[in-house]
Amino acid sequence: MASELMPKRLELLSELVARTMPLALLVNPNNGSTEPMIPDMQEAARMKGVQLHVLKADNEAEIDAAFATLVQQHAGGLVVGPDAVFDNGREHLVALAARHAVPTIYFAREFVASGGLISYGVSLTGTWYQVGAKVGKILKGAKPADLPVEQPTTFELVVNLKTAQQLGLTVPPSILSRADEVIE
Repeated sequence: MASELMPKRLELLSELVARTMPLALLVNPNNGSTEPMIPDMQEAARMKGVQLHVLKADNEAEIDAAFATLVQQHAGGLVVGPDAVFDNGREHLVALAARHAVPTIYFAREFVASGGLISYGVSLTGTWYQVGAKVGKILKGAKPADLPVEQPTTFELVVNLKTAQQLGLTVPPSILSRADEVIE
């Protein structure tokens, strides 16, 4: 589900930054969902009339190199693909985005809580609620094999206004009105 949300992330980021500047996508080339995601993101960028540079990294040194490339390409913003490598390096990614003044959208609210600009993704609270409901059914006698597989149903948009101000961005009311959480 995480990669299916990527075009929406691109859309949100393009609402925040100048549309004349190219955007970049940071992905882990060793993640199985990366290769199918790239054409979808390129198509979403084309539909928005935005150039999209794809940057690949699977460790801290490659992430550093990706940011150097991003700056050289004068990208106006960055979409970070969902990946455990990026989640584990959350503080480093957020610090690089701040140091290079790159508006960045992430896949989880924890990035924004750590100082990132914006995130759109699955609500962990909502997911745990779904898990609890399933466990309750099992405890009441339901057979796990008889229960349907469910995808997350709750998504959250989180915006950090302090970070936006540091980047010199004004978050449009269209994003603020949809935000589930605004960090000031």
